[in-house]
Amino acid sequence: MLRSSIFSATATTRPILCSRAPAAPFLLRSLTTSRYASVSPTAKADAGVTKGLEGPHPNDERLSKAHTTPVHFKGKPVDATSTFTSAMPIGDWMMMHPVYSKDEVNSVVHRDAKTISDKAAQFFVKCLRTGFDLVSGYKHKPMTPEASRLSLEEMRKQGYAMTAEQWLMRCIFLETVAGVPGMVAGTLRHLRSLRMMRRDGGWIHTLLEESENERMHLMTFMTLKKPSIIFRACVLGAQGIFYNAFFLGYLVSPKTAHRFVGHLEEEAVKTYTLAIEDLEQGRIPEWSDTPAPEIAIDYWRMTQDAKLVDVFRNIRADEATHRFVNHSLANLNQREDVNPFALREPNMTLKGTSVGLERPEAAEFVKSTQHILSEGRTSDAALEKAQP
Repeated sequence: MLRSSIFSATATTRPILCSRAPAAPFLLRSLTTSRYASVSPTAKADAGVTKGLEGPHPNDERLSKAHTTPVHFKGKPVDATSTFTSAMPIGDWMMMHPVYSKDEVNSVVHRDAKTISDKAAQFFVKCLRTGFDLVSGYKHKPMTPEASRLSLEEMRKQGYAMTAEQWLMRCIFLETVAGVPGMVAGTLRHLRSLRMMRRDGGWIHTLLEESENERMHLMTFMTLKKPSIIFRACVLGAQGIFYNAFFLGYLVSPKTAHRFVGHLEEEAVKTYTLAIEDLEQGRIPEWSDTPAPEIAIDYWRMTQDAKLVDVFRNIRADEATHRFVNHSLANLNQREDVNPFALREPNMTLKGTSVGLERPEAAEFVKSTQHILSEGRTSDAALEKAQP
């Protein structure tokens, strides 16, 4: 996958962390272990695994011969005379997103608060989580040896397990709010770029990718449950408050805001880890054999026999990615440094076992990316010369 970026095409002797660096014409995220759906379609995707509610991915093989019926973006057939045909992207996503291996979906880690800013961010996350738990009715005590011997009904009564309905309420409410920070931060950095009349250093796209990824989590859960009007009203209120609060917080301290999101994503990882454990231990029998929704199979390039627990593992890996990215961004100079992930994304093993890149590590990561790009250009030039 190739895309213009903010990295220098010639500056390979030292790491570049200044957003004023000139442009280079390549993006090589496909070089990492985590495969990106819009970078390198897999054989499974080409074989038609991706057909579903979301349709083919825009960068899959431009449509197999078997998929030629005009399709509406909601997956419904439309009149053949419609201008919206299957030859156009019909997915609900358009940005790159990770597609994980079985090993990568199980990599998670936690970052301890160190500075005053870190502790402030962690405090706000704890306050926010308390509110989330209250509104969504979330109650999940740590499992004890004594509780493990209880019947499932008793576990649920005493708060050691939750029903499928309760888990969905929690997950849906969480995702309606989780998609806010990336959009707010991306919007503010976009406006700043316009005001300053200079490049943003690759931050905007990564932040918008994060926002869209969270929205796709919500779209996945919406295939399992349609919330009530009361629940939607609660979401409306929470979203309004959180959007404006995060907007103001990002204006005051972008570094603290990114650290806040990093800690918030850690809480999401914990929540999904508990859900996965409950599924694996049979404490959510309603979902024991529930197949993965087609939208999830499309989005994460899962096999057709994937189960709902596999969806939760992919979502948890996404949250771990957001945790890593935001903790890394919080370590950078918010005004001058480029986004080290604009060109290349670390594999999930690193993202799942590291709390984030420190500023020197980010500089080294940029430097290694420039080296890879330089080698790629040399190879491309040699191929061009070899052609008749």
